[in-house]
Amino acid sequence: MGATLAEKVLAEKSGTDEVAPGDIVEAVPDIYMSHVASWRCIDTLARLGTDHIEHPERIAMVMDHISPAGTDKIADDHRRCRTFAQQHGIDTFYDVEAGISHTVLMGEGLIQPGMLGIGTDSHTTIYGALGACGTGVGYSEITAAWVTGELWFKVPETLRVEIDGSLQTGVTAKDLMLKLIGDLGVDGANYMAVEFGGSYVPEATIEDRMTMCNLGKEMGAMFPVVPADARTVAYLEARGVGPDEYWSVAPDEDVDYADTYTMAADTFEPQIAKPHTVDNVSPVSEVAGTHVDQVFIGSCANGNYSDLAEAATILEGRNIHRDVRVIVTPASKEVMERATDDGLVSTFVKAGAMITNPGCSACAGDGGAMADGEVTLSTANRNYRGRMGSYDAEIYLSSPATAAASAIAGEIADPRTIDTIAEAR
Repeated sequence: MGATLAEKVLAEKSGTDEVAPGDIVEAVPDIYMSHVASWRCIDTLARLGTDHIEHPERIAMVMDHISPAGTDKIADDHRRCRTFAQQHGIDTFYDVEAGISHTVLMGEGLIQPGMLGIGTDSHTTIYGALGACGTGVGYSEITAAWVTGELWFKVPETLRVEIDGSLQTGVTAKDLMLKLIGDLGVDGANYMAVEFGGSYVPEATIEDRMTMCNLGKEMGAMFPVVPADARTVAYLEARGVGPDEYWSVAPDEDVDYADTYTMAADTFEPQIAKPHTVDNVSPVSEVAGTHVDQVFIGSCANGNYSDLAEAATILEGRNIHRDVRVIVTPASKEVMERATDDGLVSTFVKAGAMITNPGCSACAGDGGAMADGEVTLSTANRNYRGRMGSYDAEIYLSSPATAAASAIAGEIADPRTIDTIAEAR
């Protein structure tokens, strides 16, 4: 039988002719990402009793999650990372102004089809949006890769997700993924590769695919991936990377997938993940009217330019409800610059939102903490207890469109009814 995309990548990176699910391979990743807690890797390296780095050119450090530093301890952690990078010739280093690691590296053209990437963040799976295999690992695994240049992987089974048709107006890739996670559960693709296909996928933008592969982690996926196509080529060419510089790998046509799941893209409305798990999903109509104290628009799942534009279109000329505080966080400096130039930042400010520096922000608990009993509607990827402050607060998840409409209404609202919401205000 034919090979899946993940099997082809792991075979190539391990120098093996072919691999099968369950095989253990020693593979050579193309990029090792570590974020603000890179100091943990530095400490692990010291405990190993070595200062050797096998491939400094493959190391990427991005000071996200807590940026700028909120305490002297974190400031010292940042300083240690800067010093380490300078001492070891690590040129791919992005400081506190750059934004979220994944968005930064993809925006810089450093993630390309056919790559194998590892990172100290579970949502490294987002690299699948560009036809790469990315997955999160621990600090000790990153350190091992620093020293040896390789890491072992168990070859995963692959789930094929066929998405046919087009999304309804007001329904987005975030809603699609919340629906999928609700259907399959948080362990529905545990330690599996997930290949997205079907007639919907070619019309999905790269930023849509980022949301899809990012949220793939929330159903347990190891390598959620969209095979490279014309959109991938155009995205990378805009960043100075030509198609002759990467391996545009695709699955074979005769693959025997572990399972196939089919979705009809035009059959569901905007979705909401309710507290306190990402698979506790309902249509927005079932939770409309739920009071919200705070709305967060950002994260590596939904902090791209198109996400901000989606929210700004709804907020344009309207006011945020007086009882709601809204935090808008661009995912990267590039996104912030474009949003500023195009007037999106002005739209948010005039509507009553606060804009933060690019980064993880409230998603990682860095600002936007909630008190007991408060409710946040967030465009991030997780809603577990205590993630945004009090253990007794509640987090709902939605698309940027639903978040913006709800900010105006003061309660969870369907973005497709925005004119009715505005009239009621």
